Amino acid sequence: MMNTVEHTQGSGVDVGGVSDEREAALTDLRKRLDDALADAGLTKVQLAARTGRSRTTVQEAFQDGGRVPSAATVAALAGKLGLSAEQKRELLQLRRAAADETDPVRVRDEGLGKPIEQWDPHDLEVHPAGTPTTAAGTGARALRVLPGYVRRAHDHTLTDAVAEVAEGRSRMLVLVGSSSTGKTRACWEAVQPLAAKGWRLWHPYDPTRSEAALADLNRVAPRTVVWLNEAQHYLGHLRAGERIVAALHTLLTQADRGPVLVLGTLWSEYADAYTALPQIGKPDPHSRVRELLTGRTLTIPDTFDEEAFRAASALAQGGDRFMKDALTRAHTHGRVTQDLAGAPELVRRYEHGTPPVKALLQVAMDARRFGVGLHLPQAFLIDAATDYLTDDDYDQLVEDWAETAFADLARPVHGKQAPLRRTSTRHPCLPTTAKTPVPEPGPVFRLADYLEQHGRTTRRTLCPPASFWHAAHKHLVRPDDLANLAAAAEDRYRLQWTHYLRLRAAEAGNANALLYVAKLRAAAGDAEGAAAIYGQVSQTAHRQVAEAGDTRALHGLAQFLGEIGHLSGARAFYQQAADAGDTDALISLAQMREHEGDWEGAEVAFRQAAAAGSSRALIYLGRMHTKTGDTESAKSVFQQAADAGNAEALLCLAGTYETSGDLEGAKALYRQAAEAGVAGALTDMACAMFEAGDAQGAEAVLREAASGDGGGRALFCLAELWARSGDVEGAEVIYGEAADAGDVDAQLVLAGRLLAEPGGRAAAEDLLRPAADAGFPRVLFYLAEMRMETGNREGAKAAYRQTADAGCLETGRVLQFIEGKPQFEPERYWPYGLNPDGAPATPWQACVTG
Repeated sequence: MMNTVEHTQGSGVDVGGVSDEREAALTDLRKRLDDALADAGLTKVQLAARTGRSRTTVQEAFQDGGRVPSAATVAALAGKLGLSAEQKRELLQLRRAAADETDPVRVRDEGLGKPIEQWDPHDLEVHPAGTPTTAAGTGARALRVLPGYVRRAHDHTLTDAVAEVAEGRSRMLVLVGSSSTGKTRACWEAVQPLAAKGWRLWHPYDPTRSEAALADLNRVAPRTVVWLNEAQHYLGHLRAGERIVAALHTLLTQADRGPVLVLGTLWSEYADAYTALPQIGKPDPHSRVRELLTGRTLTIPDTFDEEAFRAASALAQGGDRFMKDALTRAHTHGRVTQDLAGAPELVRRYEHGTPPVKALLQVAMDARRFGVGLHLPQAFLIDAATDYLTDDDYDQLVEDWAETAFADLARPVHGKQAPLRRTSTRHPCLPTTAKTPVPEPGPVFRLADYLEQHGRTTRRTLCPPASFWHAAHKHLVRPDDLANLAAAAEDRYRLQWTHYLRLRAAEAGNANALLYVAKLRAAAGDAEGAAAIYGQVSQTAHRQVAEAGDTRALHGLAQFLGEIGHLSGARAFYQQAADAGDTDALISLAQMREHEGDWEGAEVAFRQAAAAGSSRALIYLGRMHTKTGDTESAKSVFQQAADAGNAEALLCLAGTYETSGDLEGAKALYRQAAEAGVAGALTDMACAMFEAGDAQGAEAVLREAASGDGGGRALFCLAELWARSGDVEGAEVIYGEAADAGDVDAQLVLAGRLLAEPGGRAAAEDLLRPAADAGFPRVLFYLAEMRMETGNREGAKAAYRQTADAGCLETGRVLQFIEGKPQFEPERYWPYGLNPDGAPATPWQACVTG
């Protein structure tokens, strides 16, 4: 029985009886299919299984006298037989001649998504620009008109990508930029030419984005646009992200799956996190995402340039009321798309809101920037908000303050977005266990995207008050939320809250939090309790691997055992994680073997990880060869990593050329790394040139680097080189240039110079104050030490506390020395009665309370 209804134009069924010309085309088609089948070494039964077609449909495609196969069947057979895009087109032309079709064949809609022309762009999360309208008396769905579209530089790149996929080559592009800069609209405009060619569009969304993508990416058919708006929900998902990335890589690289176009959007901060190179010896959680995104991102500017303004003005003059309205406000700052999306009004509502409104929004901003999920419980928001209010504002609260504030926050901005809107969550149908966290009953709210980003920027250096941590401990239940908040509390030296939040995360089943509790019990002498938790985590880890292929808990166990010196156990769990497909575990195994001097075993493990798709493993292998003095092998391995798209490998490779005396080769590689976007590549190149005696060339390269982003850092390096060459006065001038460009190290150097001059302390404080106000911990720490030297203990304490709020963990020990007691006095930091007398309640709490 056929599993799809196939038909040719006009008839609805495959056709039989053909003329001589059509018969010749059909005979040629079947001969080519027979040859391809023989080359592939498949049977017709195997081919039917791989294509999803019935055996009858496949048999008739090859059988003399059978009906002309449909275009969909021919395309599916060609794909699974490994034919090229050109060969596939030739088969489809023969099939069209055999069916006597003069127009492109139209196949019944099937597969993922739906034709592009059937999508409403707002359902694809394109921001609406005005209040929806409905035709009177029709009862129809509200109409939301898009403003006119202004093409900018990035649209040309999108146009080229669409042209390539239309010609048969699969492509992926991820548009990167701030919130509401027009990323999603640009994608929508770009795919319109494909709509005319019959392409489909699939937006994986239900039941959740990650679940939908993971479940169905292997079903994506050719001529499909995969729509990954807000791609962090796919690529950065804690459990599914790596597998989604692997599925996308397969989709893009298998010839029989294309052509497809994968379009995504990302905020800049997510793109930066995914593409940032890890520090040596630090975990690399986004290695596969970084490899996938290499060469596939397109930056969208925040503002319109002059050419875009002229085009927008022409639209406004032509009657586009949305554009005309936006230009009246955006002519000074250039953020036209944000204005169209309502961002300025959102910010105005926040900045001019009542104290309760601002407090609730600040709680939501802090929760999101610390890693709490999208849906924030109302009870959490209300309880957390109290300490965000001043004493006067708190005293003036009325009984229904929260209800009034939430009603105000629910009012939409220009009919599109609300600052904090009530929403609902979707719960997938999964088996529950005693450890499954149950959300607290009550409504949940979601912060507007633009306000979330605004909070990440404006509140970056601020530490939430005690009510925030207490409300999180009381109301939040998701283990990942609690674990993320515990990490944020630790970064800000809120160690008691770190402890209690980790306990709650452990109760909810977070494996790393459970291991934290096990370590505390072991440190307190409770070996039996630690062993019990160890066993619990072990069971959880194996269950997660069996149910979802999630190896994070196994990895955590291996790290835990390594930390306590149980190396054989660590190796065993790393091996189990590696056997389950965890390439990071393979790398950890290799590093253990390298540390033990087992070079051969380390290389085998590194090679296995590389074969599994980790170019980072090749970096580690190359470094191992460098340590052992095998420079040629190191070069070869680094070259393999570079060929695999790992830009960091270019720096490593340049280092080997430099070591072997080939400065020109090293310079070419440094230049190549810089063009690939590797931060610091030009600086490293300049240092190599300076060491080789080319001081003038080094300065030219650093001046070039200073003209781009991060110019202050390049200028600081230039000043350091001048100082090393003995030109102190010239270095002083360039330190000043670097300080003016915002380089903190240069500012600290100049501050040190000022301190050596009579009366220079005030000038040094003035120099450092902007960086201190911005929350740079090193600057705050330096200010505190300056004040201590002059006997200003209170000023020093204020700076140290500000440093602690900015995440400098050394501060607590200094404060204990100054004050003669632990930093977190109960009356100041612990007002909620968990430990009313400030004394540790259990032995292991003593570890975190000092």
